[in-house]
Amino acid sequence: MEINAFGVEEWLNVWEKSATYDIAQSTISSMTMDEILNLDGNQGEEFYKLLNSQKMNYGWIEGSPEFKTEVAKLYKNIDPDNVLQTNGATGANHLALYALVNPGDHVIAEYPSYQQLYDIPKSLGADVDFWQIHEEDNWYPSIDELKQLVRPDTKLICLNNANNPTGTILDREFLEQVVEIAKEVDAYILVDEVYLPLDNPDKFVSIVDLYDKGIATNSLSKTYSVPGVRVGWVVSNSELADIFRKYRDYTMICCGVFNDMLAVYVLRHRQQVLKRNRQLVLNNLEILKNWIDNEPRASVILPQAVSTSFPKLDIPEDIEEFCIKLLEEKGVLLVPGNRFDIPGHVRLGYCASEETLKNGLTKLSEFMHEQYD
Repeated sequence: MEINAFGVEEWLNVWEKSATYDIAQSTISSMTMDEILNLDGNQGEEFYKLLNSQKMNYGWIEGSPEFKTEVAKLYKNIDPDNVLQTNGATGANHLALYALVNPGDHVIAEYPSYQQLYDIPKSLGADVDFWQIHEEDNWYPSIDELKQLVRPDTKLICLNNANNPTGTILDREFLEQVVEIAKEVDAYILVDEVYLPLDNPDKFVSIVDLYDKGIATNSLSKTYSVPGVRVGWVVSNSELADIFRKYRDYTMICCGVFNDMLAVYVLRHRQQVLKRNRQLVLNNLEILKNWIDNEPRASVILPQAVSTSFPKLDIPEDIEEFCIKLLEEKGVLLVPGNRFDIPGHVRLGYCASEETLKNGLTKLSEFMHEQYD
């Protein structure tokens, strides 16, 4: 099996530990263990009471009943039994694709988006068509283009909602049109949903609440600020869940007792986490807007209160070379847009701490004007 190098991860693996101002990540500023434990307002007594009586065995293979129940609450009509715990959303995406895609299958993938969603199907021998997003349309793809791409034998449509790297949310009306097209050919729709818009989350709709053959993947890594716990999930109908169970046994046993318990604890306190993160996102989004308004060498289609953005930089050189020099000279880390096959742009994770964001943007402006003015 041949597969392309994972552009974003390859970049971060090399450079992220060198940064003084890391504004490349798409997580909402990660919580410390102290912050997490104090979600109960009692120095973690609730969590430790549960943990201290728990044996460190394999635990619940698919995720504990408590975990499945908390995840099911995130959707409208999902049976907890159809929730399968995975190693992050990357594990969930891999499981769904590994279970469904065969050589010769036709797959349509939003492009660019999270690289798993098109390069894993290609590595499995699928015929993959790219459904391009368009900057001039606020990074939306075109429904007319989807109608041209879809075939009678289309098996799967892959989306990333919100999109990584642009932060664009596909709204209900748009998704309903995608569902109608998928229904015509009986195709599945897989949506990586790790980014939740925090200005008005009720406007977001999961694919599993729109379509019986929808598959939703998610994790605690982005919206919930706990990437270190490495817990995600895949949600689907019961028929698909049974298919995924079979393949899951070949890819993992469990996420671990400690990780499961911490995930349950965070999800039970999700309203406190979301309140914390909503304030951080909206505050930092204003900082980003102000920077864009006052930086003539940058423009952006603003994200919809999710934690990743994709500015265009007016610089007369290769974007990756620029990002390396920026890191070496100013300590600022971005992800160059060529890692998403869109040169000239950068992924800017504006949901770092406020101090890191402000300093990073100041240093970025300094560098651009020192180099090119």
